[in-house]
Amino acid sequence: MRLNNTFFGYKIVDGRAVIHEKDAGKVRLLYKGYLSGLSYIDAAKAVGLDLHASSVKMLMRNARYTGDDFYPEIIDRTTFDAAERERLRRCSVLGKKEGQSKEQAPGTAPQHFSFRQCLKQFRDPFRQAEYIYSLIERKA
Repeated sequence: MRLNNTFFGYKIVDGRAVIHEKDAGKVRLLYKGYLSGLSYIDAAKAVGLDLHASSVKMLMRNARYTGDDFYPEIIDRTTFDAAERERLRRCSVLGKKEGQSKEQAPGTAPQHFSFRQCLKQFRDPFRQAEYIYSLIERKA
């Protein structure tokens, strides 16, 4: 999750990323809660964050929290890797397939699509766009 082009748990001071301790504490507790068995949403709620599961997942999969040339470390690599192993374990238990299909290279988007027939028109361009996107189907 990013706020003002800065990842949650950081702030920019004099052009450098520094740890925002209050938010960084929430990030640390988020990992701790998830590793203790809480779901993404429950772990977020426990630290006072109102996020969707996909936002929590994206936050927790952000390797920048382990530190890099610009961002200081908030989460140690061991904790980060343990959360990723737990995520994969939970996917396996739930029967979810993780990653891309075999014919698709990692980091690339599917390129074979079709559209169902457009049968509705909305005055609101946002509703129209949402509807059009709902018509997209991935070809096998």
